[in-house]
Amino acid sequence: MAKKLRNLICTVVGHVDHGKTTILDQLRGSSIASQEAGLITQNISCCELPLKGMQKVCKAIPEFKNIKIPGLLFIDTPGHMAFNNLRKRGGSLADIAILVIDINEGIKDQTLESIEILKKNKTPFIIAANKVDLISNYQSKSESILQDIEQQQDKTKETINTKIYEIVGKLSEHNINSDIFNRIDDFTKSIAIVPLSAKLEKGLAELLLVLCGLAQRFLEKSLNVDVTKEGKATVLEIKEEKGIGLALDTIVYDGNIKKGDTIIIGGLESPTVTKVKNLFKVEKKLKSIEKTEAASYIKLIANDTENIIAGMPLIVSSKENLETNKKKIQEEIEEVLIETDKEGVIVKADSIGSLEALIGLLKDNNIKIKKASIGDINKKDISLASSEENKLYKVILGFNVKTQEKTKEVKIINKDIIYKIVEDYKDWEEKENKSSETKALENLARPFIVKVLTGCVFRQTNPAVVGVEIINGTLKIDSKIMNESGKALGEVRTVQLDGENIKEAKRGQQVAIALPGVTVGRNLFENETILSDITENEFRELKERKNFLDKEETNILKLVANIKRKTDKMWGI
Repeated sequence: MAKKLRNLICTVVGHVDHGKTTILDQLRGSSIASQEAGLITQNISCCELPLKGMQKVCKAIPEFKNIKIPGLLFIDTPGHMAFNNLRKRGGSLADIAILVIDINEGIKDQTLESIEILKKNKTPFIIAANKVDLISNYQSKSESILQDIEQQQDKTKETINTKIYEIVGKLSEHNINSDIFNRIDDFTKSIAIVPLSAKLEKGLAELLLVLCGLAQRFLEKSLNVDVTKEGKATVLEIKEEKGIGLALDTIVYDGNIKKGDTIIIGGLESPTVTKVKNLFKVEKKLKSIEKTEAASYIKLIANDTENIIAGMPLIVSSKENLETNKKKIQEEIEEVLIETDKEGVIVKADSIGSLEALIGLLKDNNIKIKKASIGDINKKDISLASSEENKLYKVILGFNVKTQEKTKEVKIINKDIIYKIVEDYKDWEEKENKSSETKALENLARPFIVKVLTGCVFRQTNPAVVGVEIINGTLKIDSKIMNESGKALGEVRTVQLDGENIKEAKRGQQVAIALPGVTVGRNLFENETILSDITENEFRELKERKNFLDKEETNILKLVANIKRKTDKMWGI
């Protein structure tokens, strides 16, 4: 066994235009400017920064000499798919993350989504509070970001601190403790915030120091890998590359991969077994290599990769273990492509990583899933969703996919921000529940209190017709009424407002009501208060739906129950 400390895999996430790529560009530029060959490996999405490169960036920080991590493998995530596809069985492919926040704009929707996924994957992270240079009257004065801030004008310094603590406050709303990095005593309890300006190259050294220091202190054990064993990797993207054909952008996180190796790549129906034809390291141009060790970013060329999906696991396998490994890798895929609950929503996503992230969030919110798969929303999905008896499950939730069929039978929520899918579904569910409850309440007697108006007896009996005012609640035709002693007075035959028949009257309205079986002066009197005479079953149903009753209606229910229980202590219980 040849264990050694591997590169730290760090994903850079955050809201679009907050400066993720600029930070990496400056790290690349800092190293290239040193004019030392082989110091940096780069491409659009990945940036490998060896220890020598980090030492160049951090030359002004003496503490950096204690760092032993051989290098950093940065992965820029311009889209959600790339972020979600940084996956391996049991969690995230990334050891740690940098969450980039524009200090001037603060936390945005994509920032919140990044936080949710990081929390879900239990990925530790630090925060780069970028673009301090855009704060009014900011002037570059010192190489150290902390000294630089300290030397600003009082108003500028106050603005920077205010904006940092606005981020701290917003994060606390999501149960995340954070503070500027030099004020943290226990990094296991608070997220470190590093203010910086990628444009001015301020704070990058402090960012690397905090990042590597935390990794070396808390993650060193997991970074020790056996580079002689068969490799494990994740396919990040599939791209057509000029001159080499279809290439798999691959992150190797354990062991090694070499030319000629037999590899197994997970698939939707079955795994793909093929051989590595070529491996390329991405420097200023593609460089063919014989072998790569963890942790590294490579372009892998193999046959039969046309149908490979981003986010799929890839492993090297010996001939002897081929069938066992095929079974294992497919079990991993089937864990994500679920079809478990007897009822639930249909879930579609653009990649295995996206699907896994969405399923996790749905489960956290106790949303049942009938089927989850990869690909666009099609006729079969709509048919399956429309067959659900519960209308709350006649739903398809899609992440970053297209809808091939239009339908009015099924609710389709298709977004490119994962947590927004859950938010929108829960909002829709709440509205649907409220609508259903409102319809159910329409068929139930509603609680009310009315007062018989003085001088408004229009007919004394057969039926009695009197003017009343609705004090609280809703009075409907056919409602049963009683007096305050609980004595039944029959039911309301008709309700009239300004001479016109109406079906119901609400609080504050004065109407005339017809009451068969009532004689004014004998069992009903002017200025008397009368209430809804509801049955025990009606009381129980209303009680179950009390969230849809207003405060006054709830109070009337309590009053009715108290009156009824004077003669029957167990009434309504």
